[in-house]
Amino acid sequence: MNLNDAKTLIEAAEQESQNLGVSMVISIMDEGGNLTATHRMDDAWLASIDIAQNKAWTSVALKMPTSNLEEATVPSGSLYGLNTTNQGKIVVFGGGIPLIKDDKVVGAVGVSGSTVEHDVQVAEAAVTKFEGSLTHGQK
Repeated sequence: MNLNDAKTLIEAAEQESQNLGVSMVISIMDEGGNLTATHRMDDAWLASIDIAQNKAWTSVALKMPTSNLEEATVPSGSLYGLNTTNQGKIVVFGGGIPLIKDDKVVGAVGVSGSTVEHDVQVAEAAVTKFEGSLTHGQK
């Protein structure tokens, strides 16, 4: 996951965010959980910077969408308290999705700035772009 790839994914996510009429923060991490790029749209919440980055990091670190953690981390769930580990970086609600190529996590997108449903929708736009063009060598 390089900067050019990240810019392409951010552009797709930003377009979806604009379609929804909301300002978002979109973050892309590489396979090692290192920040590749973060984009904060005009008027997006400042708090969303950290949340978007942590959503992407969680998806890389656990190799799954952050939405997969929702049910297991409620007070009666088997993973209750998971969000208190890793210096509080684990996010347990939707908006972070891993980027997978050849069955390997090669990065992740994290989106924050609206409802969880919208965050997921915008993140999915980046994943769709990744699956449709970046994995086929087109940019």
